[in-house]
Amino acid sequence: MTNECNSYIVYSVYIVYIHYINESEVINLNIVLSNQSDKPIYQQITDQVRESILKGDLQEGDLLPSIRSLAKDLRISVITTKRAYDELEQEGFIISTVGKGSFVAPKNLDLLREVNLRQLEELLQQALELSIECNLTTDDLIKMISLFSNEGAEHNDND
Repeated sequence: MTNECNSYIVYSVYIVYIHYINESEVINLNIVLSNQSDKPIYQQITDQVRESILKGDLQEGDLLPSIRSLAKDLRISVITTKRAYDELEQEGFIISTVGKGSFVAPKNLDLLREVNLRQLEELLQQALELSIECNLTTDDLIKMISLFSNEGAEHNDND
């Protein structure tokens, strides 16, 4: 596997655009690391790789960069990169095989549902907090959700 790496330092944010070429296939993996973030570096990597998998930017079976290669490109410790990969493997997003590398795991529908539910809970919590700031009742918020739901159904019926 060869790679091309373009790095840009913008204020305290470190942006790395990595293009991994493997058997005539190019895998674009854009990772943005920030020293200003509350999240540790390994968590920033984990979150961004997970998001790339969930969005479909990385497909089942795609070979990820080696731990050493990614660490070198990101200019971070191999231990930090290994920790990110270990977490992704524990969550079921990647599969690592000694001597072969790390690959995007087959999609686990239960896992995807759980991730989406977790994200939905966070968004609903934010909506609830904002509705309280706007002096809306829970019933008002439910009516708004219902309105959006009905608009979506009407829009789909009109297509």
